[in-house]
Amino acid sequence: MPLLYTIGKLTVGPTMRLAFRPTVEGLEHVPETGGAILAGNHLSVADELFVGTVVPRHLAFWAKSEYFKGVGLKGAFSKFVLTGLGAIPVERAGGRAALTAFDAAIPALKGGDLVVVYPEGTRSPDGRLYRGRTGAVRLAISAGVPIIPVGMIGTEKVQPIGARLPRPGAGKVIVRFGKPLDFTGRPDDRTSLRAMTDEMMNEIQKLTGQEYVSRYAPPRAHPDPTREGPA
Repeated sequence: MPLLYTIGKLTVGPTMRLAFRPTVEGLEHVPETGGAILAGNHLSVADELFVGTVVPRHLAFWAKSEYFKGVGLKGAFSKFVLTGLGAIPVERAGGRAALTAFDAAIPALKGGDLVVVYPEGTRSPDGRLYRGRTGAVRLAISAGVPIIPVGMIGTEKVQPIGARLPRPGAGKVIVRFGKPLDFTGRPDDRTSLRAMTDEMMNEIQKLTGQEYVSRYAPPRAHPDPTREGPA
């Protein structure tokens, strides 16, 4: 586990547990060793904080590549922090540039790390669960690792879109982990990827009870920095 991530686990983690007392269900489905993808619904930027708090292992999140390329003191500090946390840079330009995020995640997964992916591609604008993009399944097949469905409940109340920090007492947070989905060895043609992605989203919906929307979530004016890239 990277040093800065370890420091966060010893400081931020206990603070989050004490302030919010999140309920955790199904943590036994997260493997103690070996690579896996945690694929969850996305209601709030606080989702990452809560998942990182309740999972004892290191989680590799994606972060905008610009954060690794900043200039001056601020840029150097940003790069130092993200590198120290084990973040994976992602290009937001799309196309081949965006695929480099997946290329960078494969060695991490094969090396035994856990990578967090949000298949909806952005935070839900209204609390519903939107159609998933196929990147998580493609990544799982390429790296030969399982997908662990994750269901977040209540984080949109604790830290609504636009709020700077989570607010204690704003609501109950529940983090649910489902049984692993193993897609290794399955065909990776477009039709198969779509079917497996729909299966994954169905498992996430079972964990959250959200209304499902069979279309992609509308893009935000200011995209989140750590979301799944290609469809």
